Amino acid sequence: MPLVTLPLSDPGSPDLRSPGRFLAWLARSQRRGQWMSMLWGTLFLGCRSAVPFCIGAGIQAVVEHRRGELWAAGAAALALGVVQTVASSLWHRQAVWNWIHAAAQTRQLVARQASRLGSGLARRIATGEMVAVSSGDVEKIGWFVETSSRCAAALTTWLGLSAVVLYREPRLGLAVLLGVPLLAVAVWPLLGPLEQRYTRQRELGGKAAELAADTVAGLRVLRGIGGEQLFLERYRAASQRVRGAAVRTARTSSLMQAQQLLLPGLFILGVTWYGARLVVSGDIGVGELVAVYGAGASLSWPLMLIGETAESWTAARVAAARAVRVLAVTRDDAVADTPTDLAPLSAPERSDLHDPVTGLTAVAGRLTAVVCGDPDQAGALAARLGGHVAGSGGPEGGEPSVTLGGRALDRVPLGVARAAVLVHDKDPVLLSGTLAELFDVPRSGAVTPGRALAAACADDVLAALLDASPDGGPVGGVGDPMRARITERGRSLSGGQRQRLALARSLVVDPPVLVLDEPTSAVDSHTESRIAVGIAELRRGRSTVVLATSPLLLDRADQVVLIQDGRVATRGTHRELMHDEPRYRAVVTRESTEDQVTA
Repeated sequence: MPLVTLPLSDPGSPDLRSPGRFLAWLARSQRRGQWMSMLWGTLFLGCRSAVPFCIGAGIQAVVEHRRGELWAAGAAALALGVVQTVASSLWHRQAVWNWIHAAAQTRQLVARQASRLGSGLARRIATGEMVAVSSGDVEKIGWFVETSSRCAAALTTWLGLSAVVLYREPRLGLAVLLGVPLLAVAVWPLLGPLEQRYTRQRELGGKAAELAADTVAGLRVLRGIGGEQLFLERYRAASQRVRGAAVRTARTSSLMQAQQLLLPGLFILGVTWYGARLVVSGDIGVGELVAVYGAGASLSWPLMLIGETAESWTAARVAAARAVRVLAVTRDDAVADTPTDLAPLSAPERSDLHDPVTGLTAVAGRLTAVVCGDPDQAGALAARLGGHVAGSGGPEGGEPSVTLGGRALDRVPLGVARAAVLVHDKDPVLLSGTLAELFDVPRSGAVTPGRALAAACADDVLAALLDASPDGGPVGGVGDPMRARITERGRSLSGGQRQRLALARSLVVDPPVLVLDEPTSAVDSHTESRIAVGIAELRRGRSTVVLATSPLLLDRADQVVLIQDGRVATRGTHRELMHDEPRYRAVVTRESTEDQVTA
C-alpha cells in the first residue's frame, strides 16, 4: 500500500475513556495498514508452514521411488520459498510502518495538546511525565499496534495449519489444535507482575526526568550557590532507583521470553515423539513424520508472536494510561473543553483589555506599561492577559476571566484568543532554521520583517547570523540575511541577541493586542532606549501592554499602572508617578521607601 506522508494533516479525535479504548482507536485509525500487515504476515507464515509438507512429500516420494512426485514437491517448495521471501519483505515494511504511524500519531496528539493548553499544561502535568510520554511511551504504544496485526496473522496461520494437520492425521492435528492455546495461555500469569513492575519503572523514570529538567533549568542558580553536587547526588539516587526498577522489569520480561522458547520446544518434542511412535507402528510414513515435525516447528513463530503481543500489550497499557492522562487535560478541569462562547470577537483592535483580578485595564490603541514589584506576579499577569490561564467564569467558581471588549478570553476558542492577544514570553524559544522560517508566522502583513528587526535594533544580530551561516553570504555583500541559519534555541547568539530576535518575531505578527513581558531585560541601556522608541513608533495606534520596570520603557508609555499586593495601586505617566508616588519610585529605582524618605 502507498505510505502516508508524516506528519498527518489531522491526527484525529482519540477515544480517551480508557487506555484500552485509546489503543483500539489507534488500531482502527490505520485499519488498512493493519489488514495489509495481517495479509502479508499470513502469506509469509502460511508459506513457511507449507514448506515442510513439500519436503515431507519429497522424502516420501524418494522412499516409494516416485520421481514425478519428487520433482513436483521440489518445484512447490521453490515456489513457496519465492513467495515467502517477497511476503517477508512486504510484511516487515508494513509492520514497521504501522509502528511508526501509531507512534507519530500519538506524538502529534501530545504536541497538539501542548499547543492548545500552552503553559497551563505544565501546571497540571509534570515535565518529567511529558518527556516520558512524548519519548518512550509513544514507542511502546506503536509497538503494540504493530504486534497486534502480526498476532492476528499468527492466529490465522495456526488455525489453517491445525486444519491441514487435522485432515491428514487427526490425532496429531488435535494435539496441534489444542496445544498452541494452552502454551499461549501459559504466559498470562506473568503479565500482571510485568505490568506492575513496568508501571513502577515508568513512574520512577518520570520523576528522574522531572528532576533532571528542573536541575538544568536552575543550573545557573545552582552554580551560584554551590548546590551542583547536592543535586547531582539526588539525581544519582533517583537514577539508581530507576535502574533497580528496570532490572526487576527485565527479570520478568526475560522469564517470559525464555518461556516463549522453552514451551514451544517441549511441544515440538512431544509432537515429534508421538509421530515417531506412529511411524514405528506403521500408521504414518517417514515423509508424513517429517511434514508433521516441520509443521510443528513452524508453530514456534506464531507462539513467539503471541507472547510478544502479550508483552507489548502490558507495556502499551501503562504507556497509554499516561498518554490518556495528558490528552484528557482540558483548559479548565471544572468546565468542558469546548468553549462556551463561539461568537467571533468583534474589532479586537478597538477593545479594552481588562483583568478583573488586578483591576488593570489596557485602553485600546494605547501603550500601557505595568510595573509589578513581584516578578512572579508579572509573569502570572502576562499569562492571564493572554487567556492562557482559564478562569472559572465568576466568583462562584474561582477567579474571574480576563475580558477583551467585555468577552471572556478563556471562553472563546483558543485560536481566536491567540489571534487577538499575543503574549511575548519573558524567555522565548527560538527553533532551528533560517531567519525567513523564524518569521514565517501568522501575521497581518502590515509589518515587514525588516521593520520589525529595525524596531528591535537587531542589526548586529543579522551580522552575527551572516558570519556564522554558510548560506547567508558575507556581511555587506550579496548575502541574503533571511537565508542565515539559526542554531537550536539560538545557542550561537548572546542572550540579548536572542531576546531581540524573539521580540522582532512578535512585532512582525502585528496582533490587535500585544503583551510584552520584560522584552529588554538582557540588553544594555543604549540599545534598550532605541528599542523603546522602536516599539512605541511601530505599535502606534495599536493596543500594547509592556510589563517592565525600566524607566526607558516606562517613559514611552501613554499610561503606567503600578500593581502592588495583587491590585492596581495607582496610575499615571512615568514622570508623574516618579514625582508623586514613593511606592512607584521604590520599585523603579530599586530603593526602599524608607531610603527615599531619609534622602
